[in-house]
Amino acid sequence: MTTYTPPQRTATLADAPAIAALMRASVLELFPRFYDERQTASAAEHIAHLDLRLIEDGTYFVHEVDGEIVACGGWSRRNKMHAGAGDAADDDRPLDPATEPARVRAMFVRGDWTRRGLGRAILESCRLAAKAEGFTSLTLTATMPGVPLYRAFGFTEVERVTVTTPDGVDVPGAVMVRDIDRPDSIGE
Repeated sequence: MTTYTPPQRTATLADAPAIAALMRASVLELFPRFYDERQTASAAEHIAHLDLRLIEDGTYFVHEVDGEIVACGGWSRRNKMHAGAGDAADDDRPLDPATEPARVRAMFVRGDWTRRGLGRAILESCRLAAKAEGFTSLTLTATMPGVPLYRAFGFTEVERVTVTTPDGVDVPGAVMVRDIDRPDSIGE
C-alpha cells in the first residue's frame, strides 16, 4: 500500500494565519499525551508561535491538502533556536555554516496527518537546503511529541532541557543534533 504524500511548497506570508492556526491545533491535540494541561495551554500560546522570519527567509515549508495546510516546518540560518522562551538579543545573528549548525524550527503536523511521512519530508527539505548553503550539521530543540520523529530521522539527543515560557511554565524538551550527511534512519 502506498501512502499519499500531499505536495510540499515554500510557505508565503499569505499562509501565516493558516500556519498559526495549524500550530495551535497541533499542540492542543498532540501535547496532552506528553504534557499536563498547564504545559499544553502555555505551549499553545508561546511555543506554537509563528516566527515570520522563517517565511521571509524562504526556509519554511508546508504541505497542503484541498487548500488546507496539514503540516509545516522549516530551518533557519539564524541564531534563534526555538520559540517559547522569549526573544534574545542575538536571535537574528546569521550563523556561520562552517562552524555552527543550522536550526530546524517550528515543526507541526495536524493530528489526523501524523505518521504519514510529512514530518520526514519537511526534515529532508530542510537538510538539503541547509546543505546547499554549506551547513554541515543540524540542531533543534524538540518538544517531547517530536522526539520519536527526529530520532527516526537520525537526530541524536544531546541534552534534556526545560523551556520556561514567558508565563513561567516549564516545558521539558530535548536538544538534538544530526550530521547533515549522515544516512537517514530506516522507519519512522
